[in-house]
Amino acid sequence: QVQLVESGGGLVQAGGSLRLSCVASARTFSSYSVGWFRRAPGKERELVAAVNWNGGRTYSAGSVKGRFTISRDNAKNTVDLQMNSLKPEDTAVYYCAAASSITIVTAAEGYDYWGQGTLVTVSS
Repeated sequence: QVQLVESGGGLVQAGGSLRLSCVASARTFSSYSVGWFRRAPGKERELVAAVNWNGGRTYSAGSVKGRFTISRDNAKNTVDLQMNSLKPEDTAVYYCAAASSITIVTAAEGYDYWGQGTLVTVSS
């Protein structure tokens, strides 16, 4: 069983930055790939960014490419999402998820564990 706890959400003005952090309870955290998803009001959940087991490979959705960066520290069991140049359309609840895979997983159905989410609100 893996428990994931997100933090770092909040209210920020457009153009600002936030850093989300996900802490995992897993003893073998490096056995999991991790993704950050978001769900905006009235929209479907979408994968924002993902990272493989050692941080050597990452994925970013087109809507956030060049603005968001995912990274992980297996020694601390953490995966961070640095979000820059935030836009009002980035407003959503952001979720951290872990998949029992060492390679990047892009489908939500492939993730086994989910955090409770953290709210990010970007004002215009």
